[in-house]
Amino acid sequence: MKQMIQIIRKAEVEKEYINALKLELDYELASLFDAMQQKDELQSGKSKKRLQEIHVELEALHAL
Repeated sequence: MKQMIQIIRKAEVEKEYINALKLELDYELASLFDAMQQKDELQSGKSKKRLQEIHVELEALHAL
């Protein structure tokens, strides 16, 4: 029974983490858009790097 509860809790935590990553993904996409509009290469690069990191994390969680 304890194992079942642990599995359910882990799934819930993972789902919350995935949702948080998706919110961060949206934020970074908006940041990238703004940086591109302002021709801010530094911020654009930062956003692209973070978007790649988020992508890798979501792939690892099989959330894509």
